[in-house]
Amino acid sequence: MQRSLLRTTCWTRQLGVGRLSTSSAALSNTSFSTTTQWLPPGYEGTKYRPRSLQKGTHPALAVPEPPLKAFRNIDTLSTRRLLNVYAQLSKARLTVLVMLTSMSAVALSPLPTTVPILLSTAIGTALCSASANTLNQLQEVPFDAQMARTRSRPLVRRAITPLHGAAVALATGIAGPALLWYMVNPVTAMLGAGNIVLYAGVYTWMKRKSIYNTWVGSVVGAIPPLMGWTACGGKLLPSSDYPVQFFLPDFLTTNPLPLDISLVDNPLSPFALFMLLYSWQFPHFNALSYLVRDSYAQAGYTMLSVTNSAKNALVSLRHAALLVPVCSVLVPLSGLTTWAFALTSLIPNLIYVRAAWRFYKHGGEKNARSVFQHSLWYLPVMMGLMMFHKQGMDWLKWLGLAGDEEQDKEENEAVVVASQ
Repeated sequence: MQRSLLRTTCWTRQLGVGRLSTSSAALSNTSFSTTTQWLPPGYEGTKYRPRSLQKGTHPALAVPEPPLKAFRNIDTLSTRRLLNVYAQLSKARLTVLVMLTSMSAVALSPLPTTVPILLSTAIGTALCSASANTLNQLQEVPFDAQMARTRSRPLVRRAITPLHGAAVALATGIAGPALLWYMVNPVTAMLGAGNIVLYAGVYTWMKRKSIYNTWVGSVVGAIPPLMGWTACGGKLLPSSDYPVQFFLPDFLTTNPLPLDISLVDNPLSPFALFMLLYSWQFPHFNALSYLVRDSYAQAGYTMLSVTNSAKNALVSLRHAALLVPVCSVLVPLSGLTTWAFALTSLIPNLIYVRAAWRFYKHGGEKNARSVFQHSLWYLPVMMGLMMFHKQGMDWLKWLGLAGDEEQDKEENEAVVVASQ
């Protein structure tokens, strides 16, 4: 009995070893067939050479080398291409928009200015924007490479080296505030330098940490009008010597006083410009981020359109609706425009709110694209209307279509005196 059990155990062990050795041999042959790099030199003439290599070349190595003409020549970095790269680094269209919003504040300011200050403000603001955008791209190269929308950026496709990009950011980041400091005033220069830090430092870091990066980015976009206002000598904070002034409509004042244009220079005016740019950016950016939410999610950005698309549309609607009282109450109350702007601005505002409401109610990329497209014409139209209704601006006289009554009266008086 014991002998039979011993024989059975030995036979089972031998069978197990045999199965194990057979399986190991199969695995070994498979490994040698696929990982020939582990074989020692000189194995070609031995039995360890895989069958796929015994009668010729391995299929993976059988592809012929492409001819040299199949390769694309690397374009030399000529002056024209280099300027194009710099334009992409600075996000030229965005920089132009930032510069125009800054210039709109200069145009709406009641304070006089000169051509050198005007040009210095425009160039300095553009340089600050270029530096902030370049620093942003330097930090986001690994993430831009994952999104189809940003894969063609210069640093991603290695059109220039990161060192070259850093040199551009440093040069523009120094030149912009320095130009504003020496040619305009220190307040405008500090606003420009602070905006670079806020965008390239805080906003860029928050894009992967918190949905509130959009709120910080909106502050960044609303600072350029403040730079234009301070460039003319205007102040931002109220004081005893610089109080807030309210320009009420005529039907709310019992004894309307003659218009004093100098009172438009009060802290409520730059605040109105700030709120206009701040609220405009939410429908604009939230609609765009919804259209590219898949790319943002793939790159790991914490955007509201990725985490909560319904709230993303709700925030767009809130700020689109907020633009109505900003334009119809705050702007004319500050004295930047006449109260006629409160009425003419209602039409574009209602169109904008309607598009944002559809985006909130129904969602979808079609409605998001509609909001984004409306945002592109909304800001230029509003700035144009504000200029048309600028307080104290007589366009007929400015265009030479109407005479100056006071000047005509003085000329007539002079003629009468001369005749006597």
